Amino acid sequence: MTTPYAQQGSASYVSPIPVRRAHLGDALASEWTKIRSVRSTLWTLGVLVLLMLSIGLGVGAIVAASGVDPENEPALGLGFFGMLPGSICVITLGVLTIASEYGTGMIRTTLTACPSRGRVLIAKAIVFFLLVFAITTVTATLVAVAQYAMIGGPEPSASAWLRATVGAGFYVATLGLLALAVGAVIRHSAGAITIMIGLLLLPLVAALFMFSEPLKDVQEALFTYAIPSQMLALYADVPPLGTDGPAGWEPVGILVAVTALAFGGAYAALQSRDV
Repeated sequence: MTTPYAQQGSASYVSPIPVRRAHLGDALASEWTKIRSVRSTLWTLGVLVLLMLSIGLGVGAIVAASGVDPENEPALGLGFFGMLPGSICVITLGVLTIASEYGTGMIRTTLTACPSRGRVLIAKAIVFFLLVFAITTVTATLVAVAQYAMIGGPEPSASAWLRATVGAGFYVATLGLLALAVGAVIRHSAGAITIMIGLLLLPLVAALFMFSEPLKDVQEALFTYAIPSQMLALYADVPPLGTDGPAGWEPVGILVAVTALAFGGAYAALQSRDV
């Protein structure tokens, strides 16, 4: 005789919902839903656009009104003044993209839905990078065109236009990826943002107070490789601070290498730690 319990256990349940293996596209869709639905994305990227436009156009208007004839300096280099404060917004968003999930406990839901931690990290990086790169590149292009129209001066080369638009967007988005990696390692929003702002500003500030002769080489290295100096070098064909140092696309390569190392550490931290 078959008991009611056995009859119930022998019946196989077939879900009406189609079951398939999740892939990177599902993780990308999930991360895109999260990043576009939180207010911090709108505020940080909105302030980024506002800073780049207002400072870039303001500096262009001041230079144009001053009557200075830019004989040798292309106007595109003035985009640096809006790019530097705007990068702080991107750093903040990069940290919040992952560290805020640890603060709210959302990371447990994320890793339950997608147990592959490497896939989660890659999806966050791709969605964040493409969003910031698109917005920053469009804004930098508007600023570059407006500054050149206001100031004039020598015709920039095609490489100079590319660096002032696509290069600026790529550099700022990669800097945000570095912040995302630091946020994954630190897992605390305030701590990671403080570290990234210190990394952005502290080397340049420290170099200003190195007056002694034994620290002269250290001072020059900090001046040359500080992130604000690297941003300035992105707009220049030759090293802007002295005869040595990177210029043109070289600062982008340096930042990409540093960010790749940071992502290696972030991946190792995600794999080795519990949530």
